[in-house]
Amino acid sequence: MTTIATVDEYIDAQDPQVQARLRELRTTIRAAVPEAREDIRYGMPTYSLGGRRVHFGAAKRHCALYGGATELVADKLHGLKTLKGTVQFPLDRPVPEDLVRQLVLGKLRP
Repeated sequence: MTTIATVDEYIDAQDPQVQARLRELRTTIRAAVPEAREDIRYGMPTYSLGGRRVHFGAAKRHCALYGGATELVADKLHGLKTLKGTVQFPLDRPVPEDLVRQLVLGKLRP
């Protein structure tokens, strides 16, 4: 089993279609909270700030943001699959940057 140590390694280990969406998530999160610490936790890219965290990850048919403030943007989540603080983004569409920014800021800068 290969150990993933960096976010770059995590993204590079995914299928090309997934890589594009993961890079979009990473870019949006880093732009929203540039001071957040980026590392790998629970096997996923993680952004930490002030004791709070959000993660993102890859799956076969989607990528997902975990731990975002879904309750703050519930009215903007239509058309996306959600589960308890998780939002899944289909691979065949660009990641909605504004929504991701709101999810991340609502969690890391409440």
